[in-house]
Amino acid sequence: MSLPEDFSTDLPVDSVIVDVIEALRDTGAAVLVAPPGAGKTTLVPLRLMDQPWLHGSKIVMLEPRRLAARAAGHRMAHLLGEGVGDTVGYQTRDERRIGRNTRIEVVTEGVLTRRLQNDPELPGTGLVIFDEVHERNLPTDVGLALALDARRTLRPDLRILAMSATPQAETLAALLGRPLLGTAGPCPIITSEGRTYPIDVRWSPLGKGQRLDQAVVETVLLALRNDIGDILVFLPGIGEITRVMQALDPLVPGSVDLYPLAGALSLTDQDRALAPSPPGRRRVVLSTDIAETSLTVAGVRIVVDAGQARVPRYDTRTGMTRLTTVATSRASADQRSGRSGRTEPGVAYRMWSKLEHATRRAHLEAEITQVDLAGLVLELAAWGTPAAELDFPDPPPLRTLAQGADLLRMLGAFDENDAITPVGRAMLGVPAHPRLARMVIDAETLGQQSLACVIAALLDDRDILRGRADDLPADLSLRLRVVMGTERHEHADRGAVHRLIQRAHDIANRIGTSLDLDSIDPDRAGAVLILAYPDRLAVRRSQPGQFQLRTGSGAWVAKDDPLANEAFVVAADVDGDRKNTRLRLAAGIAAEEVAATLGAAVETRHTLVWDKNRGDIIERIERRLGSMKLDERTRRPGPGRPTTEALIERIRVTRLAPLKWSGRADQLRRRVEFLYRSSTDTRHEWPDWSDANLVRTLDVWLAPYLDGMTSMAEVASLDLSMVLRAGLPWPLGSRLDDLAPMQLELASGRSVMLDYSGEQPSATVRVQDLFGTREHPLAAGFPVLLHLLSPADRPIQITSDLPGFWSGSWAEVRKDMAGRYPKHQWPIDPAAAVPKRMKDR
Repeated sequence: MSLPEDFSTDLPVDSVIVDVIEALRDTGAAVLVAPPGAGKTTLVPLRLMDQPWLHGSKIVMLEPRRLAARAAGHRMAHLLGEGVGDTVGYQTRDERRIGRNTRIEVVTEGVLTRRLQNDPELPGTGLVIFDEVHERNLPTDVGLALALDARRTLRPDLRILAMSATPQAETLAALLGRPLLGTAGPCPIITSEGRTYPIDVRWSPLGKGQRLDQAVVETVLLALRNDIGDILVFLPGIGEITRVMQALDPLVPGSVDLYPLAGALSLTDQDRALAPSPPGRRRVVLSTDIAETSLTVAGVRIVVDAGQARVPRYDTRTGMTRLTTVATSRASADQRSGRSGRTEPGVAYRMWSKLEHATRRAHLEAEITQVDLAGLVLELAAWGTPAAELDFPDPPPLRTLAQGADLLRMLGAFDENDAITPVGRAMLGVPAHPRLARMVIDAETLGQQSLACVIAALLDDRDILRGRADDLPADLSLRLRVVMGTERHEHADRGAVHRLIQRAHDIANRIGTSLDLDSIDPDRAGAVLILAYPDRLAVRRSQPGQFQLRTGSGAWVAKDDPLANEAFVVAADVDGDRKNTRLRLAAGIAAEEVAATLGAAVETRHTLVWDKNRGDIIERIERRLGSMKLDERTRRPGPGRPTTEALIERIRVTRLAPLKWSGRADQLRRRVEFLYRSSTDTRHEWPDWSDANLVRTLDVWLAPYLDGMTSMAEVASLDLSMVLRAGLPWPLGSRLDDLAPMQLELASGRSVMLDYSGEQPSATVRVQDLFGTREHPLAAGFPVLLHLLSPADRPIQITSDLPGFWSGSWAEVRKDMAGRYPKHQWPIDPAAAVPKRMKDR
């Protein structure tokens, strides 16, 4: 069906329709500039649908917002007297109302991009209309660039119309006209002056210390008292809308209805906000910037503009995008004010001063210059044309493109040559950010795709918990339990939960599966989330709530947060602080789950260390992810060279303390050390067995005997006498007992141990055992220093000259001994006495 020939409106755009038709017919492209309310969104497609140059092909019109696409589809169908899905239909991310005979399809931006990627020729489509291009959303710029590239290479007959509410059209005209059907230069720009009634702009800046929501409430109450008509209030986000509604509710008269309006709300809530007020009633519609251009809110004669907007901003240093509240531009302020003068004179309250207005930017920056471009990089890789060869109104920043490519390499969407992989192409089929797309795809191997779909839906939209971010728990699993209905939370938004489930069903359908909420285990949230954010793993520090991200920077949650004592968490949303970021949304994860997912990057380190508590060497086994320790366990080390080296090192640092020196081993050391110090035989050098040298040469003399040992107890069991003696070079070992005997043989037949620790060998001996000894005994070529004892082993004399002792002081010693020990023999000449043999005693 088409518009009747006599169909007429008083919409301003009707006056330039002929110019638009001719421009598209003759050049294939045009830019239409028309202010809000001129009728371009609903009237232009209907006027163009039956043009002969379309040859019966479809018109596809892009709307930046789902609410606007749906409203435009319904409005055009109403003008035709049909239902949606007949001649006019629409398709958004979550809804499709298109029939077999649909000629005009109103779609959201991502839908066109998917169609172009699936078939760049856009079969059956003759005209693509980009509505509200002045908003400069990233998907609009991407769709426009791909459509222009398709027209240049495949579809020279494809016509393109860009419609804008602001007069900055020269850049668009240049893009659309370059090159076109063999011509060069800008395409035609058609301007509709529109129709706006006089607007009384009233400046109402905030008072000193006054909060924005307080000022808005006061201004709305003032407008209700002093002005006529419904009120449209522009606020930056749903949080501000909620607070203002709660403050206004007990203050407004009973004849006034309060309605929120935002893209995140249900279709029922949106329709209620857009519908005219019944007779005798007024309404206050509290809206985000969704009502700035594309939508008509009937009956509005008063606008209260908070002068703020929430826009995405990308931090190239952190690689994170976050919503930031900024002052709106002058162009945005004019569009908002214009909503009050659609049908009669209106009033616009601006919550800032006239002086400040003059300092505001004329237009906000294009989104392509401000946000994460990983999705764009993936789209262009699949498209096959580099960004530099495509026509963008503003070129994407090279640094942000590079960071997007780095992320895609990390996610496995690109190979080593930066070509898109099969995984990357599969990610394009998931209607979510590349991180979330990879998560949904990989979750199949974990048997957790339903959980992944719910997490993707939750992260791809606003939080289901309402309130100040700083007051909300960061735990993702808590939100999952709310979605599943197993837990309640005072801040949960039922409508948001319902929409999230619908969105999760849509994601599941896109990947060819079904959503099973009953199968979801919230405790596995971290294991799934790390598939999307492997770079945002964080390990807890010593204090509860304090974490360190894998990148090395700090992170934190409140001490009373459910995640505060988790050993590891994966962060999905952070506040962007570069030094100590706050984790807004995260999930706990076990070390085993980290290792299972990031196995290729996990390093297992085996270290042999000294355990003070055990008093022994232990093997410490650590699993690490870069500088991050995942877990640790200990065990008794196995035999081998590392263990031997660790034992040797412990003996070295303790300077031989773990070794058990028997008397025999100790004497052996003293004998060899004495020969080392005193030997004049240069042909055979005795080894240096001092502590210092034994420590230095542990690897030579001791290490071979530790082979196979794993503990200090085994080391202590070594026969060091055998070890040392075996280390003596030939023929020193065979000469040792001759040169430095262990014992001194006495005339009595007894023997005593020789001590080689002094400057000369020494021995302690009872004087009676020396009777019959005429010459002083020698050892190692030195006189033995004799410590003479009484029968009761008490010291008598120390001498290195036994014959001299016998002939000298013995007489006095003899008298004393005879008096003390009368039963013993005390000869006058002990050198000539016959010693009493041990067997005779």
